[in-house]
Amino acid sequence: MKRKIKGKNRGTLVCALALVTAMMLTGCGSGKTREGQNEQAIATPVPTANNLEEGEVSVPKSSYVNPVAGDSETGEYIYGGDPSVLVDGDTVYLYTGHDTSSDQEVNRKVYTIREYLCYSTKDMVNWKSEGVVMTADRVNISWATSSTTAWASQVAKYKDQYYLYFCTWDKTSEGKQSIGVAVSDSATGPFKDIGHPLVQGTVTMPQSNNWNDIDPTVWIEENEEGEEHRYLAWGNSKYYICELNEDMISVKDQDGDGTITCGVAGKNADILNSQIGLTAYTEAPWLYRRKDDSGKYYGKYYLFYASGWREQMAYATTDNLMGGMWKFGKILMEPTATSNTNHPAVFDFKGKTYFVYHNGSLPGGNGYRRSACITELKFLDDGSVEPMKETASGLNGTTAAIQTTDGEKLSHPNYRNASGDEPYPYKGVRIGTGQSEEEADALWVLTSGRADPQKNAYVSIQAEDKPGLYWTADEDQTVTLSQNADATEDTAKRQTFHTVKGLSDENAVSFESVTSPGMYVTLVKGTLKLTDGSDKKAATFTIGE
Repeated sequence: MKRKIKGKNRGTLVCALALVTAMMLTGCGSGKTREGQNEQAIATPVPTANNLEEGEVSVPKSSYVNPVAGDSETGEYIYGGDPSVLVDGDTVYLYTGHDTSSDQEVNRKVYTIREYLCYSTKDMVNWKSEGVVMTADRVNISWATSSTTAWASQVAKYKDQYYLYFCTWDKTSEGKQSIGVAVSDSATGPFKDIGHPLVQGTVTMPQSNNWNDIDPTVWIEENEEGEEHRYLAWGNSKYYICELNEDMISVKDQDGDGTITCGVAGKNADILNSQIGLTAYTEAPWLYRRKDDSGKYYGKYYLFYASGWREQMAYATTDNLMGGMWKFGKILMEPTATSNTNHPAVFDFKGKTYFVYHNGSLPGGNGYRRSACITELKFLDDGSVEPMKETASGLNGTTAAIQTTDGEKLSHPNYRNASGDEPYPYKGVRIGTGQSEEEADALWVLTSGRADPQKNAYVSIQAEDKPGLYWTADEDQTVTLSQNADATEDTAKRQTFHTVKGLSDENAVSFESVTSPGMYVTLVKGTLKLTDGSDKKAATFTIGE
């Protein structure tokens, strides 16, 4: 079901505030449609400038932002983590587990994930919900110990069949995690489990924990000699890889002894257990190789993975997936501002390479209620990968600079997200002037007001490089960056501002607090605070690129 969001695409110029009037602002958005993330969602109308009252203005807002799935103007958010991607012809399919952990389960660090969801796009802008592709309960997966552990998956296409590789707790393997596979005639399912684990957790010995066997990734290619290889890799704290038979549902017996065994050398093992060269390897492996202009694979193999804790994104390269040594590349992305875990997927589509990851940036999000985000991945001339930041604007959104009438940009301090869990969820991050010389720290993503997305004169303001952290009116009358961690109506109001004609300049804008009417965002000694607006110049701002 479609829902329309006022906004515009990247590359469209930000409308000058000198032109902000009820008549002119109707043209600041592209008016394009973004596919609804929830098939049960009710379509909502586009806010129009004719609902502006005297003294109100509507600032240009961004749509098509990250996350690409799960957002909702009704408050019914669809969370989903551990993203994976399949490109099939002219369509990109994005798969996630459906995160449904309650607040109590989040506090107990419990993942509740009952099913796998799918979204599709043909243009990397409009995403369509394809619904549930497989339910991970004991009816559909007879060997599973529970019905709430639809952990990470990846779908591969081979000879017109689709294979969903997944992991769950396995009652046939001493209760350990195991790798399973389900089959479908369609990329959107339904997928049917083959009836037993593909790789049992009791096979990949020795183990460091009962969840070593998670996060499968698949790679299929034909080498220069015309020989086809079908690789499956996976692992938490240990990295495993094997080859699959042509049936795609069984492990290749490399030495022909009739038994699938695990070891560190190919001569006596069908499954290799070796992470040498994978610096600080944690989990979430993703195999990838580049293509030339004719579509042929070339160069080294890349393994993208989650590194350390809180999890960063990293990569390594090798010349040989089964027998080569890994060479560490670099850390690509620091821990996200809103989730303790992360999970990469890398794919090519229409001449570009994309990097998928997850965070907890939706209202109520965290490491147990995650959402899929996408940014472009770029290679340097030597084949190394350019590091990336999280991005709230995503592939097709827009960013803005917010300045005083004297031209000073508002920013947040330049800081690296912490590796420990203690500071999270982030709150009370100072906003003001003179704090950072980094351009990204002074970029903001303006979206419809969380308190009421239909009010044209409402806005919520998110940090571009700290997605999920919004301008927030605090009880002590400061305005700081904080995560919308509880998704309550009160937090939505505190993170929404009423845009009115500038108190000192009608061609500019002032931000009135929705939770404290009559109080305006004001720059006081270099820091944003709420005041009664008596210092009109300090409470007036301009918005530009």
